Amino acid sequence: MSAPTVYDVAERSGVSIATVSRVYRTPDSVRAQTRERVLEAARELGYVPSGNARGLASRTTGVLGLCFPDYADPDAEADAEADSDADDAVMLYSDQIIRGMERAARRHGYALLIAASLEGGPESLVAKVAGRVDGFAVLAQTVPTEDLEVISRRLPVVMLAGPREIDHLDHIVVANADGERELTRHLIEDHGLRRLVFVGGDTDSPDAEARFRGFQEACRDAGLPVPDEPALRTTMMKQAEGALAAETLLDRGGERPEAMLFANDQMAVGALRALARRGVRVPQDMAVTGFDGIPLGRIVQPSLTTVRQPIRRLGEQAVELLVQRLSDTGREPVSLTLPVSVIRRTSCGCG
Repeated sequence: MSAPTVYDVAERSGVSIATVSRVYRTPDSVRAQTRERVLEAARELGYVPSGNARGLASRTTGVLGLCFPDYADPDAEADAEADSDADDAVMLYSDQIIRGMERAARRHGYALLIAASLEGGPESLVAKVAGRVDGFAVLAQTVPTEDLEVISRRLPVVMLAGPREIDHLDHIVVANADGERELTRHLIEDHGLRRLVFVGGDTDSPDAEARFRGFQEACRDAGLPVPDEPALRTTMMKQAEGALAAETLLDRGGERPEAMLFANDQMAVGALRALARRGVRVPQDMAVTGFDGIPLGRIVQPSLTTVRQPIRRLGEQAVELLVQRLSDTGREPVSLTLPVSVIRRTSCGCG
């Protein structure tokens, strides 16, 4: 069966070929109702636009893609500007994935095309990335499942993090719940802390939710109260939100927590600074922990206890799976779980 063409999409949606082209190249120039009709027809047909259909069919672009939300953190960028030697130390989650993918892609003779928070939405992703690469990796919650289904009919796709939304796609995740459980147990068993609070992310962040489940499991195992929800949730999980969360928890009144566990390092770093401004000593008055193992955690004061996930390896493994899929299209899809490790530093009382 031949792949659907722009002619098929135009016929099904009842518009001209030129209109279909504009939907993908300049979507704002097409009325919303017409644009949606064209995109729906494309989804039904499994159409993926390509600037070079022949190259796409024979996988000769020599490019792999990565799509992820924009995790830029202004406070982390300010850290880098204040210390010219700190550039590597403020590399965030997405930066590390990019490094891992670039290194592995180069090893296999591929270039890397990166798409971050495309303003045009999923249809813009399809137009700008899917037609220009041999295969690509997508971070969880970046592209709707229905759009991934369409893209994956033509290209190898690897899902990074989060649940395995599509069974026939390769999938890589880290042991989020295991890591947070071990970290929480460390605070309880090794430091004797009992009043713990967890600051999570939005409910649509699968990694943050898995980490909260690990926190719940450790509390349950220790006979401590098990909260149904995090003490606070944040939206972007950046330093500013971590600082605000710490301030909010301090101002709630009642018995002060003995430890604040944050769903990622960026928030934990923000909390450390907020607590210092309030005169709360870490770890003497309160322990603080994060998750991810970004380099910044080593240089903040006090240094941050965290769970290190193999972020660069996540990117490298994504490329390996894409390359394998390109050479063996009939291979059974795999789901890999990468191990994590607890890094004990000063902010919990170690080090």
